[in-house]
Parts: sequence; structure tokens; C-alpha cells
Amino acid sequence: MIDLYFSPTPNGLKIRLFLEETRLPYRIVPVSLSRGEQFEQSFLAISPNGKMPAIVDHAPASETGTAALPVFESGAILLYLAEKTGCLLGSSAMERVEIVQWLFWQMAGLGPMAGQSGYFRVYAGEQVPFAIERYTKETARLYRVLDTRLADRPFVGGSEYSIADIACYPWIVPHDAHGQDLREFPHLQRWFETVRARPATQRVYEGVADVYTKPGAPVQPAATSRTQQS
Repeated sequence: MIDLYFSPTPNGLKIRLFLEETRLPYRIVPVSLSRGEQFEQSFLAISPNGKMPAIVDHAPASETGTAALPVFESGAILLYLAEKTGCLLGSSAMERVEIVQWLFWQMAGLGPMAGQSGYFRVYAGEQVPFAIERYTKETARLYRVLDTRLADRPFVGGSEYSIADIACYPWIVPHDAHGQDLREFPHLQRWFETVRARPATQRVYEGVADVYTKPGAPVQPAATSRTQQS
């Protein structure tokens, strides 16, 4: 059994997507970010950085020498679960390299930059035009990188759906809040619709509100052309 310490943010949703795709048994342990539960000592013992998601695997491999194994950081969790199950990590050594590269790309680039874009466009207490422009443009650049990657392959890692797709998808879901129009990225849009149609994706996102929905908060309009986004 996997305990998933969870809030429905893009990073939290990544792990649910993996668990639903593989049908691993799990239970959700809600973490209320608004109440600061991620900073409670009981959670910090699992996730020292005070960030969600985290998991506790109550059936780890015997060589770990422990009955319950905590893992934090969404990218590390995806890699751990893929290695544990032998799922969604490619069929060859070369595919695995490709998938891990794009997993790290998401963790280092797409997630942080899109997160900053969403924050300054929706949540910031004051409008900071320089920050909005900077992060919206950088998010557009990363969307273009992904669009180019998907021009000649069905999935981010290559021919198979993988943890690279699972890592990226939740950060494309709130594209409007990021100031991006998917019509500007046709290969990315095709991939997005394919992943959205997967049964596991539909189960995970059923009833999930947009993480950037904040009543009364202004949302900056999306750029309308590649020229504006460059």
C-alpha cells in the first residue's frame, strides 16, 4: 500500500496519474496547504523540504531493509515508482535515458517557470508587469521546446507513454493561467488531447478544480501570437 500525501496541485496530480495508470493500491492522505499542514513535524519527517507530494511505501523492496519507505519530491517519486513496478520507464536503455532527461527537464524548467507565471499572473497581491512578462515569455519558450519535441513522436519520451508525459501534463492543464494558447503549439495540443483522453487521466481529474482559480483575482490575457511570446 502506498500512502500519498496529497493536495491537487500539478505536482500532486502527477503522482495520482502514475498510481491510477498502474493501478497500484494507494490511499490519499490530504495535506491542506492553506492551513500549513506541510510544515507540521509529522510531515517534515517524510518530506524535509516541507513540500507536497510525498509518499510512504509500505511494501518496499526487501533490500531497502525497512518496512516503510518515505520518498519526497515528485520527480524522485515518479522515478522510484517506475523502477519499483517496471512500468512507464521505456522498453530499452535508450528509451529510459530519453524519458529521464525529459523528467528532469520538467522538474528543472517547465514546472518552476510555469509555476512562477501562474503565481504572478493570478496570485500575487500586486501586479508586477516585469515579472508577468518575464515568466510568461519563458513559459512560452518551454512550451515551444515541448512542441518541437512532439513534432515527430507521439509521446515526450518517444513511442510510449511514460513518466515524462505524466510529469509534464499537469503543468500544461492550466495553460490559460500561464498565458498560453495551445493553438500556437499544434504538436503539444495534439499530445495534450491524447493524454487528456486516457481513462486514468479522466479518473484523476474528475472533480478537480483549476489550481489557479481564485475568486476575484485578475488573470492576465494570453499572448495572441508567437511574436508576442518570443
